[in-house]
Amino acid sequence: MDLRLQGKTAIVTGASKGIGKSIASVLAEEGAHVAICARGEEALRAAEKELLKKGVKVFARPCDIGDIEKFNAFLDGVKAEFGQVDILVNNVSALSLGEEEHDWEASVAIDLMASVKATRKVVPWMIESGGGNILFISSISGLESGSPAAYAASKAALISYSKTLSAQLAPKNIRVNTIAPGSVEFSGGLWEMAKMHDRPFYDRVVGSIPSGRMGTPDEIGKVAAFLVSPCASWVTGTCLSVDGGQHRSNL
Repeated sequence: MDLRLQGKTAIVTGASKGIGKSIASVLAEEGAHVAICARGEEALRAAEKELLKKGVKVFARPCDIGDIEKFNAFLDGVKAEFGQVDILVNNVSALSLGEEEHDWEASVAIDLMASVKATRKVVPWMIESGGGNILFISSISGLESGSPAAYAASKAALISYSKTLSAQLAPKNIRVNTIAPGSVEFSGGLWEMAKMHDRPFYDRVVGSIPSGRMGTPDEIGKVAAFLVSPCASWVTGTCLSVDGGQHRSNL
């Protein structure tokens, strides 16, 4: 399917590996120019090289999103480089899975507030250019109980924020949606580590997924690209679970 993204410009935060990298890759395959950031420069440069091979413009900068001055500098750099921002994918996560105060602080600062700040920065640019798309990457942990509280609460807050924002921005031709991935396995990721170091836990989780396997970043990336494309022009305020049936509640 041609998603009609040729020549669009997209920002994907936390895009040096895993879901963020796959979202950036699919967008680039569809002809969108992409801006990516991450803390680790080595992995970021490797992702940048892969994206450049797809024949699009790539803006890649190391950035600690928790440092608002550096994050703003990254976003301003994207605007200066591309002239406008059509798509913002708030993907970054602290992935802080503990129960201590610092886990709450990291989850709120990175998962929630960094996404809020990026959105508030980019929305005026989208209004200026006539519209745009914002996508939040949440988690099925934000939809039901059972996950570490700080992580789950921040992911739930993203879903709520996205829904409110979608109604506010629809008259401005800006669509806002959320994806809630289930358990996704990739090299260097949480579930690969679990498979290596806690196989019984890994097997229990796989056994709880009706599809019988973990998801892949590419499966999330393709859904994300669709949602931010003109092909989903009547979709806003939606939280879409992409989880192989793992999420069980009705809402």
